Amino acid sequence: MPPRLSLLLALLLPLSAAATVAPATPPVPAETPAPVQAPPSPRVLLVTSMGEITLELDAAAAPRTVENFLAYARDGHYNGTVFHRVVPGLLVQAGGFTPDLQPKPSRAPVPSEAANGLSNRRGTVAAARDRGVTDSATTQFFINLVDNPKLDHQSPDSPYTAGYAVFGRVVQGLEVVDRIAAVPTGAQGPFPAWVPTTPVVIERVQLLGPVAP
Repeated sequence: MPPRLSLLLALLLPLSAAATVAPATPPVPAETPAPVQAPPSPRVLLVTSMGEITLELDAAAAPRTVENFLAYARDGHYNGTVFHRVVPGLLVQAGGFTPDLQPKPSRAPVPSEAANGLSNRRGTVAAARDRGVTDSATTQFFINLVDNPKLDHQSPDSPYTAGYAVFGRVVQGLEVVDRIAAVPTGAQGPFPAWVPTTPVVIERVQLLGPVAP
């Protein structure tokens, strides 16, 4: 082969090899995970003999307690029950008794969600339970009249420090709650004190549309 032809082929070979290299593939951007959507906040209207109270329930912080409350509400359990415990400067409690202070039947209790970070502040709604049994909440609930941090979760080691699960708050009608707190009370039926002398009745409970988070 003539020298000049050999030199020409030598110069062309690198160019030909470079032409066969595949172009670089651009990096694929990582997929951004979709944001976790918080569940909507159900609202419930309590129509009482002293006025209307609207509750907003926190299904994100206390899902089991909220669903338990809503299940009783759907079943009509709370219709015709009374505020059977009214302690000024502390709380008003309802959900378990008829006007003649007969207990209404309940389902199995739900596990306590008191460690959900919500505090028993004025206007919040919490699940009542047996003071000596942590996982014993069923139908009864209470509304805090003042800030009650002593009712918050402190430690899981004892029912007396486990706290009471907050699962909602009053968004309308707190003045009605205050009126209930001011009614005369005394001993009645199985209770040694704090029962309104004139029954304060929950006439009906109405489920309202949920509020978007």
